[in-house]
Amino acid sequence: MHNNKNMEIHVENVTRVEGHGIIDVEIKNGEVTKCLWKIPETARFFEAMVRGRRYDEIAGITSRVCGICSIGHHTASQKATENAFGITISPQTEKFRKLLMHAENFQSHILHTLYLVLPDLLGMKSVVEVAMACPEEAKIVTRLHGLGNEMSALIGGRATHPITSIIGGFTKLPSEKELADMRKKLLNSLNDYFAIVELLGKIAEKIPVFTRETEYISLKNNTDYAILNGNLYSSDNEFYNNADYRNVMNEFCVPHSTAKFTKNLRASFMVGALARFNNNYAMIRPLARSIAEKLGLKAPCHNPFMNSVAQVIETAHSIEDSIVLIQEILEEGIKKECLRDIYGKADAVIKAGEGIGMVEVPRGLLIHNYKYDEKGKVIEANCVIPTNMNHWNIQHDLEKLVPELLAQEKTKEEIQLACEMNVRAYDPCISCSVHEMRLVNMDWK
Repeated sequence: MHNNKNMEIHVENVTRVEGHGIIDVEIKNGEVTKCLWKIPETARFFEAMVRGRRYDEIAGITSRVCGICSIGHHTASQKATENAFGITISPQTEKFRKLLMHAENFQSHILHTLYLVLPDLLGMKSVVEVAMACPEEAKIVTRLHGLGNEMSALIGGRATHPITSIIGGFTKLPSEKELADMRKKLLNSLNDYFAIVELLGKIAEKIPVFTRETEYISLKNNTDYAILNGNLYSSDNEFYNNADYRNVMNEFCVPHSTAKFTKNLRASFMVGALARFNNNYAMIRPLARSIAEKLGLKAPCHNPFMNSVAQVIETAHSIEDSIVLIQEILEEGIKKECLRDIYGKADAVIKAGEGIGMVEVPRGLLIHNYKYDEKGKVIEANCVIPTNMNHWNIQHDLEKLVPELLAQEKTKEEIQLACEMNVRAYDPCISCSVHEMRLVNMDWK
């Protein structure tokens, strides 16, 4: 290493991520004197927005936190309200909700890995360059992404911000023919999916080799690869009561960020596809397991850059599990759920209380927590977003990554690219993670 190495790396807005994040690195005499992951986004105020609103309005509002994870926010919100009122959904409703969650994971993972991460692995600047250089692969990506949106629309009423899923059930369900057709499309999509896996297999060596052991937190249960139901689980072999989530998240603020950060048993923790893969590998579907072997991902993995590979593997799981779920629904027959009964269940049990809803969205664990008054109106809300949980882990990654790259005598450009790729690997939804805005020395005159 050159001891007199001096450089400044300032990435004002990391590209190919949602929202605005800044990487600020300063190196003097070969030593890292500053290394910060900064979040300058303005606050969204959704938690204040829902105060005073009726229980049946909340999911439609909070789904707007994120256009990509709208289904997850919608579902977490409904689960929190159902938890507060003591409403139990039917097994059929649970299966349709899982299908919705799989559709969201499917389209989001394709969007991130193939539109936003793939250009780095191919040495290109954007998906536009990828489309020009690899037109056939680009068409495949578009088809896969479109199928995820089509599945969302079939179950949820539209591709983004579902309208058919309500507290207690669904206002409208697809027909058996529509479900059977979707099952065929999912089966047919496997050829496209395998083509993408082949492409990724050829360029897998471009994924940076980096290891930082950390804590991985996700939902976990004994029945399936948890995305809809489960208990809080840490890779440090700890189960937690979901009601104690605040003591697991331990949210805190730092001067250089408008988003809250989190920590639990270690300096930081990670959520998302890699955390789920590490914690729930035993429950993953056979196809996904075979793809993991093909792409060289083994649990536990401590390379955050492999989060994108874990997303590709989860895509296989979502396709396969959706095929199985649809077959089960068709064999059991779709049962009509009386709309009056669904709304009646909620109206009959409106009471003052508190509920917590947790799901796994593409970027990781999502928590909604509401307190209701006796009229069924929200008096307090708290939402903990996956990217909130990952910000501090990104910070600690960069603190380890930059000195290692310096020791390898990497150039400024190489270090900057690696830092940007590290951020992108987390698939951050930065604007969704912002809760706080401070006004300092404002002269209102």
